[in-house]
Amino acid sequence: MDTVVTLICNRANPVIDDALKAHVVKAAPEGMTHLRTTDLAPGEACDLYFSGRAGDLKDLSATIRTALAGAPVDAVAQAPASRRKRLLVADMDSTIIGQECIDELAEYAGKRAEISAITERAMRGELDFEAALKERVAMLKGLPETVLEETFRNRITLTPGARTLVRTMKKRGGYAALVSGGFTFFTSRVAEAAGFDFNDANTLIVRNGRLTGEVAEPIRGRAAKEAALLRIVAERAIPPEETMAVGDGANDLSMLARAGLGVAYHAKPAVAEAAAARIDYCDLTALLYLQGIPHTDFSSDFSG
Repeated sequence: MDTVVTLICNRANPVIDDALKAHVVKAAPEGMTHLRTTDLAPGEACDLYFSGRAGDLKDLSATIRTALAGAPVDAVAQAPASRRKRLLVADMDSTIIGQECIDELAEYAGKRAEISAITERAMRGELDFEAALKERVAMLKGLPETVLEETFRNRITLTPGARTLVRTMKKRGGYAALVSGGFTFFTSRVAEAAGFDFNDANTLIVRNGRLTGEVAEPIRGRAAKEAALLRIVAERAIPPEETMAVGDGANDLSMLARAGLGVAYHAKPAVAEAAAARIDYCDLTALLYLQGIPHTDFSSDFSG
């Protein structure tokens, strides 16, 4: 079995039926022979196994997505070997949580429009990340430190599937790291809420109970995320092919490229185009289906 194509849709709209599976099989390039189909969740996710030469797997995924003709179904082609991952490295903002923390803080400074516009351009790769972060943090100068906790409690929510993803991987012996270009105040709390083993991010400077408008050096950006992945791989002796990274913005590109499987999650166009895999419709449990883990093996209440 040389190739597995995983089809995934949102469980709120389970559209993967026998006709859709047959259509995907028919769309496979010449030289690929369908061997078997394994349902991972009825109507929601399945694996289609093929023998024969698939060519470039990213191109095959794109071919399948084109064949799906706009159906709300994610399709990712992989080699079956090393699908199961021992390391998850995840971005936080707009990936593990549904918000950009700095944009939520900007609300308290009355500068949401200005800061959000810079965030959007930075995540698209149109601005230097470090310079854009410093510019946005400067606009928060003078905010009381208490808005950090208020923002976390009232505005930050885990992305659907985040806790299940992390806890299922940990239950199966995996290690999970949350790495962010955001702020440690939030990563420490989000990591605890979702069950991550490790977190790293930037530190906002506070004096006399107020934000100074500065961030501690060195700034954690694109290079720091890649370095974190490589460091954990070395420290824990994890084969690179048994790693998975997920993110949505331009500062995630290097870690996505380094991982055994880099997943663009509801990502900016340039990131979705560059990543080996992309998830546009499903929630974060898609990353479990990509490992061939059936829904019946998901853990949503892991306590370790």
